[in-house]
Amino acid sequence: MPTKITIRPNGPYLVEGDFELFDVNGAKIDTSARGPRIALCRCGGSVTKPYCDGTHSKVGFQAAEAAVAQEKK
Repeated sequence: MPTKITIRPNGPYLVEGDFELFDVNGAKIDTSARGPRIALCRCGGSVTKPYCDGTHSKVGFQAAEAAVAQEKK
């Protein structure tokens, strides 16, 4: 299954499909215990980074409403 990333409103990135996740040092993160779908924190407040723990709702995280279109060069 190809990778699918869904942005939740004011919440995490949901990642499904075939993917690998690496930390800042390039070490692979084992995601097998999390099942076929993971939620990645984007508010910065999770204590289980890189995974979402629901902190976004406690801190009032407000995301951009939509992706910003890039200008053509």
